[in-house]
Amino acid sequence: MIDIKFGTSGWRGLLAEDFTFPNARLVCQAIANYLKEQNLASRGVVVGYDTRFLSEVFAAAAVEVLAGNGIFCYLTGRDCPTPVVGYSIVHHKLAGGLNITASHNPPNYNGIKFSPETGGPALPTVTTAIENHIKALSREAVQRLPLAQAREQGLVKDLDPRPVYCQHLKNLVDTEVLRRAGLRVVTDVLYGTGHGYLDAFLQDAGVAVEVLHGYRDPYFGGHQPEPSKEYLTELSATVRSSGAHLGLSVDGDADRFGVVDSRGDYHEANVTLALLFDYLIRTRGWEGGMARSVATTHLIDRVASYHGRPVFETKVGFKYLGEYILSGQALVAGEESEGFTMKNHLPEKDGILACLLVAEMVAREGRDLPQLLQNLFARVGPVHTRRLNLKLPPEAKDALFARLAATPDSFAGLAVTQHITLDGHKYLLEDGSWVCFRPSGTEPVVRFYLEADSPEALARLQQAGEALLEDVSRESGG
Repeated sequence: MIDIKFGTSGWRGLLAEDFTFPNARLVCQAIANYLKEQNLASRGVVVGYDTRFLSEVFAAAAVEVLAGNGIFCYLTGRDCPTPVVGYSIVHHKLAGGLNITASHNPPNYNGIKFSPETGGPALPTVTTAIENHIKALSREAVQRLPLAQAREQGLVKDLDPRPVYCQHLKNLVDTEVLRRAGLRVVTDVLYGTGHGYLDAFLQDAGVAVEVLHGYRDPYFGGHQPEPSKEYLTELSATVRSSGAHLGLSVDGDADRFGVVDSRGDYHEANVTLALLFDYLIRTRGWEGGMARSVATTHLIDRVASYHGRPVFETKVGFKYLGEYILSGQALVAGEESEGFTMKNHLPEKDGILACLLVAEMVAREGRDLPQLLQNLFARVGPVHTRRLNLKLPPEAKDALFARLAATPDSFAGLAVTQHITLDGHKYLLEDGSWVCFRPSGTEPVVRFYLEADSPEALARLQQAGEALLEDVSRESGG
């Protein structure tokens, strides 16, 4: 049996190798045991699934295990975004929810995201408890009730979560601003669960929408369903050729977002998060600051300082950020890996909501994203960011983090003013720039984040980082 571990957001593995029906049932039995242990089982759960190969069949298998343990289940009638599963948990006051999804990962992966009663990602205390239940289980301990029998016994009901979720979004997004603006938008749902949510909400609000890839393809067009620059070339081209104001995209389970301006240029999540933070402060009148991960832009800190708001820095992973939404301390939570949520919503990232708010911002301000960014830079100063994914052999990776643990006097010729070890190693430098190295929680790479106030300064940071890697690799024989 494989060692099943929950990462930054659920458990995922290679289809037919790690993610198999026996292993998935084992995870679902452990979740059932956890809910019973916490006296939550009587409140029931919701089970959704994405557009990957066999996801709906895995969802049915999950329901059979939960029902076999006497736990009532809502089963979504079609593929379902993770934030919609989260909102269903909160709306129906359930004990939690499962989504069969591997999110933005390549098509040969699948997974299970478990969300507790808050509707957001499970904290480590919860996932550790579930992992311990998995270790204590044998295959024979899995209890199952065939789906047809579970339906007959009233333990399973079909659910269409879209109406209540979309009604909730109308309380968060100014649809009248959208209706009056005459926006033209291209949406790319990347063959995923966002179809019928992002595009339909915009259309209902009077926006002219062209939809790309709004149908199921378990291969996701031959690449992973991630709304990053390299996978949104068709969206960029379509925005340019159609004369649209915006291109908006979500990943396979619609919890991440991607944004393209009217010129077809991709806008990094770091920039979009800072723009939305500033916009929501100016238009909503809400109190609170912003929670961001340690690897997310300090442009957010500049916006916070400009408006006199606090910033809360966390480890990477939305489960840590969501806590500040639940406590009411943050009006926005976000991380550079295309994650966003806000006050009065879930402690879970929601790519649909992020895209809708970008559309609202452009509609209300009457300006394109580059203009909005230049306006922000004029108020708080320019910031340039970059993230590199470094594939290192184990020896070189170990040597790198051993070297990083010893705080250097300088990096790229700049004095190190602070060494943050919250998640990886982050060096704050004397001119306000910074670098951060951390191992990925979902991929076999080391993330190298860097930020400075000019492209030239950013290039110097990258050169210093690359020189460090060469030195470490040479020493370790990597």
